[in-house]
Amino acid sequence: MKPFYSILVSLVILGLTAGCWDNNELDEYGYVQAVAIDRTKDDLIQLTTLFYNPSTKMETSASAKPAEKGINIQTSGETIFEAIRDITKKFGRKPKWDHMRVILIGEQLAKTQNIREVLDFFSRDQEPRGTVLPLIAEGSAGDFLKIQPFIEQTIGQQYKKMETSGSLYSAKTSSIPLYDLAIQLKSPSKTSAIPYIHKNGSQNKAEVSGVAFIKDGKLVHILEETDTEAFMMLTDKYMSGILEFPCINSAKDQVQNKESFEVLSFNSKVTPIVEDDVVSIGVNIRIEGTVGELRCSLLKTKEDVERFEHTITDMVKKQLQHAISIFKRQELDAIGIGNQIYRKNPKLWKHLEPTWNKRLAQSQFQIDVDVEVLSTGMNVGTPFGTKEK
Repeated sequence: MKPFYSILVSLVILGLTAGCWDNNELDEYGYVQAVAIDRTKDDLIQLTTLFYNPSTKMETSASAKPAEKGINIQTSGETIFEAIRDITKKFGRKPKWDHMRVILIGEQLAKTQNIREVLDFFSRDQEPRGTVLPLIAEGSAGDFLKIQPFIEQTIGQQYKKMETSGSLYSAKTSSIPLYDLAIQLKSPSKTSAIPYIHKNGSQNKAEVSGVAFIKDGKLVHILEETDTEAFMMLTDKYMSGILEFPCINSAKDQVQNKESFEVLSFNSKVTPIVEDDVVSIGVNIRIEGTVGELRCSLLKTKEDVERFEHTITDMVKKQLQHAISIFKRQELDAIGIGNQIYRKNPKLWKHLEPTWNKRLAQSQFQIDVDVEVLSTGMNVGTPFGTKEK
């Protein structure tokens, strides 16, 4: 009889747990695609929330204009949570954060308020995902949600694609999810890098390029996209991209034009060395790729290829040195040297930490770059339309 009673009890429990006691009706919620955070003149938090509009072309007549896929609702409050709760009185639906793509933080807000406080709700609440992508926005972050997307359904999805693709294919910006940013913010170096979004000469167009550096929770420096490439190299986040360099005429030794090199494989290793409290950093970089464009160089012999590789090596070294000079001048541990020292020797880091900024500014970098050309392409080492000699 025991098996019979066990089955009976199981059926009763299943019956009690079945049903729709925790159901969420679609018409009760609005699905958030992006959120922009700014500060008002009254020193309140201003929240611009972009909701996805599920309406389709079937709902409009042939002559009517299709409904926009994004709806912006603007609220304000002394805290993020207060601004979020006020959304319902303007929108009529409770915001659902599961599908949020990006969080835009206004540049001025990032300079004056610790972004740990700004982002606390989105990491504490159970709905927002740790994979959402934060960005620092030039001027007012809310203005960027008024821009219409090119091909994506909403501008939130557009910005997500711009950040991830820009980081992957051009290395002129980075890509960092919210959970990774949280790790960086509490790292020993107390420095993190967030992609930067800005207008590109038009009020209706934007681009994601460069990175904004956060130190002790506040925005301290914005790196140009050319130096961002070097930053990506130093942090071993450079996946692929194009290296441009002047074409040198060996006869006249004058810069005539620019040629390009496509990076297919990139590896870098940064090694800090501390001797007698003096910090030195070794940088070893290995690059493999193919010729992108030739305009005046001929790569017909082994010596030609070696000279070409040497030109790229010199250009990369100068690019790295320029970015490093900015980090040293700003006393900014952008590439996480302090983090490496802490992981290897916490006791040593405790000794260096009180004066780390000064030590970093006085540190010496030894840079070694190795470039290998894997292929010259279909034109076999000659510029297009040039007669072989």
